[in-house]
Amino acid sequence: MVAIDLDVVSVPVREQPQLMLAKPILAMRDIAKSYGDVRALAGVDVTVYPGEVMGIVGESGSGKSTLLRMMNLEDTPDRGSYTLALPGHENRNLFALDRFERRMLRAHHIGIVYQNPHLGLLMNHTSSGNVAERLLIAGNRNFAELRERARQSLDASEFPLSRMDARPNELSGGMQQRVQLAKAIALEPTVLLLDEPTTGLDVSVQALVLDTLKRLQRDRAITMVLVSHDLGVIRTMADRVMVMRGGAVVEEGLADQIFQDPQHEYTQQLVHAKL
Repeated sequence: MVAIDLDVVSVPVREQPQLMLAKPILAMRDIAKSYGDVRALAGVDVTVYPGEVMGIVGESGSGKSTLLRMMNLEDTPDRGSYTLALPGHENRNLFALDRFERRMLRAHHIGIVYQNPHLGLLMNHTSSGNVAERLLIAGNRNFAELRERARQSLDASEFPLSRMDARPNELSGGMQQRVQLAKAIALEPTVLLLDEPTTGLDVSVQALVLDTLKRLQRDRAITMVLVSHDLGVIRTMADRVMVMRGGAVVEEGLADQIFQDPQHEYTQQLVHAKL
């Protein structure tokens, strides 16, 4: 694995690149998980810094989506720790939280966009209602405010406001992803998790979704973790990249280094196959 200095990480800052000195906003250590005889994760470490996009790439079964579920506190590892730089939680292992505490932390601090919109949306509720649901979980009860904040969030995700009362099952795949994105960013989360957000979309729609994500990251400096098997998507979005295989990280580094000078044989195969 390529070594990285965890105290000083060069993170490209859009429009004004410079060396950033920062403490991690997300840290996972020694994450291991098995399902029966199947090893999903084998002692994985993850460090993500404020305002950056961390890309996680690997073939199907590499463990990347399992790792993202751990970040969203949907599952608990067999061993390992998980911390977010949040007041009152800086040194607390989030895997020790109970079910209610996890739900509240996700509502306020972790947004997620799933590959399958059915996992993130209530398909028979309106698009604005889906966004409002997240606000309700966080404790907002004022109807007028709920609708206005839902409208603002949908607008930020470049969803057509003329369709905000349409149900997701009446929308295209690309528009469903925009509703998921609006729901995920409604409370300005500490970290935004993206699980194959463009898979299954037409190329032109993929480009529109990626443009929206890039604009949000630029304008709001949202910290993102992006999982994809598509190296083109990772190269477009990521500042740093983790390459996973068989539940382990085989290489990690700045995106330019990974794509221009991959060190691990598996990474070389991925990059050359894409080229």
